Amino acid sequence: MSDTRPETQPDTRLDPRYSDSKASATEWSEAVKILTGAELFWISTVRPDGRPHVTPLPAVWSRDALHFCTGPEERKALNLAANPHVVLTTGTNTWNRGYDLVVEGEAARVADDGRLRELAAAWEEKYGEFWRFEVRDGCFHHGPGRALVFSVAPRTVFGFGKGEPFSQTRWRFE
Repeated sequence: MSDTRPETQPDTRLDPRYSDSKASATEWSEAVKILTGAELFWISTVRPDGRPHVTPLPAVWSRDALHFCTGPEERKALNLAANPHVVLTTGTNTWNRGYDLVVEGEAARVADDGRLRELAAAWEEKYGEFWRFEVRDGCFHHGPGRALVFSVAPRTVFGFGKGEPFSQTRWRFE
């Protein structure tokens, strides 16, 4: 599913403290390619007692934001009801190759059925038929369950280039 909305351009900076002298800042368009293609993300939320909660999940990049879904009784949904701040990470489990991204923002519920139908199509296109959702009443439905859908527009994103040259790029959004 192509996204025709223009991409937001953040303030982009290479952090020389954590980058090789030969490194340069990664273009935001490269980070978007990684976010679009990544199959697995790790989401970090905060429990009501302040302890962190981290779990893997699939996500879809669309309209300048990451989107994920979760059951309304799941720990991450309960955490987000009290505190919408979230971190989503993706990358590779290697030290000397690949690129990791850390996306910080606030999760906002998506409940418009028209928008949810667009996102359901994007999920199925990216992840296959297993991730086919019906949309009704502001939720995704799959079998007997329903899922809330959240959008995370990035506030700050960190990119970590691994291997020569190592780099750390920071993107800040208005």
